[in-house]
Amino acid sequence: MIESGPIPAVHGVVRWRLIDLAQWIFEEFRITIAKQTLSRELRAMGYRKLSARPRHQAQAAGAIEDFKKASPPVWRRSRARRASAATR
Repeated sequence: MIESGPIPAVHGVVRWRLIDLAQWIFEEFRITIAKQTLSRELRAMGYRKLSARPRHQAQAAGAIEDFKKASPPVWRRSRARRASAATR
């Protein structure tokens, strides 16, 4: 079931989440299973959780590059302090 993926019209989801798999297991076999247990078992079977990096839906493609700060081409040493700490 995991390999073939969900059928959106039948299962109502486009990708499996742990809660969706737990619900499917309950509907199919009448077995209640916790998300943590299901996660542990799937991991033991060799499956890994994949998640996409969240991105705002209205984000323009080049907007991030415009806001990144450019590093100065040459790093300079700070100016020496003119007043010594002893005179204060």
